[in-house]
Amino acid sequence: MIRMSGPHIWLRAESKPLEERSALTPTTAKKLANAGFHVTIERSSQRAFKDWEFEREGFEMAPEGSWRNAPSNAYIFGLKELPENDNSPLKHTHIQFAHCYKNQEGWREVLSRFPRGNGLLYDLEFLQDDNGRRVAAFGYHAGFAGSALSCLAWAHQILHPKKPFGPVRPFPNEKALVRHVARQIRLALRKNKNEYPRILVIGALGRCGSGACQLASKVGIPEKNILRWDINETKKGGPFREIAESDIFVNCIYLSAPVPKFCTIESLNVPTRKLRVVCDVSCDTTNPNNPIPIYDVNTTFDHPTVPVDGIKGSLPLEVISIDHLPTLLPRESSEAFSEALLPSLLALKDVNHAPVWLRAKELYEEMVKKL
Repeated sequence: MIRMSGPHIWLRAESKPLEERSALTPTTAKKLANAGFHVTIERSSQRAFKDWEFEREGFEMAPEGSWRNAPSNAYIFGLKELPENDNSPLKHTHIQFAHCYKNQEGWREVLSRFPRGNGLLYDLEFLQDDNGRRVAAFGYHAGFAGSALSCLAWAHQILHPKKPFGPVRPFPNEKALVRHVARQIRLALRKNKNEYPRILVIGALGRCGSGACQLASKVGIPEKNILRWDINETKKGGPFREIAESDIFVNCIYLSAPVPKFCTIESLNVPTRKLRVVCDVSCDTTNPNNPIPIYDVNTTFDHPTVPVDGIKGSLPLEVISIDHLPTLLPRESSEAFSEALLPSLLALKDVNHAPVWLRAKELYEEMVKKL
């Protein structure tokens, strides 16, 4: 059993349905332990990395959901938000994606739990280096997965008209996902006059956008059918007719300030619309500045798409707005994220002098003042 004297990191089990990713992997947990950290692993019934993979490395294991009784000095480390049906005060320092810093619906209730319990939030979305760049992000795999689901939804509409796009489950690896998507596209081409979909990616120069474009290339979509847009193409302001004229639109921007709307119900209700699928990888569903105001609910892996209300014409239009897309490739995305975050986690040894954590704490305190 590994017991160290350094900072205590408690990996909690994810409670979000179908979330198979892990904030730590056996590889990165071992690196922390070797650096003197005390690492506790909660057992999990849904994590892609099985309990035995941590146990064979000698880690201390704790029952699922027992983080509430963890030592007060432990860092409670997870990815997605805590259960919504619990509004109790939080006494620990939590490291997670809390989704409460950009005026999301219910942000006050989420954030207030920390000061009420004298706890602290280090939001993973806002851990930044000295240049203001995120130290770790799931962006690439989010874009990759969003693009994959978009292609699958497009193919499904052609192969199975009027039949809902059914549940999707995580894939063991990228190769298996690419193979499956490519096959569905080939089948759809037979019924679509061999016409490949035209896919428009906005935010194509970022990590998320590059993942979306990579998937499209790997499944065989011709380069001429992949429209890579970024700030130069969008600076004129929308709505953009090119969205309606594409078969698939994948939004990969990081929304940090209001931008003109990319599309609206009105801009899509045109005779020239070919658009069948919108994937909002950014998933700013409840953000008042959402540049894609054509839907208002998050979708899930059980129900990946939602139809757009108010759209005209016989051609269907569906939106994918899953807020944990990288779990489609849970092992690979977790390894990449955890490895990128590792240098910052190691800096917890001197948290009061580590710029990345000091900035995150200052931001937390600024947000608490707004409650």
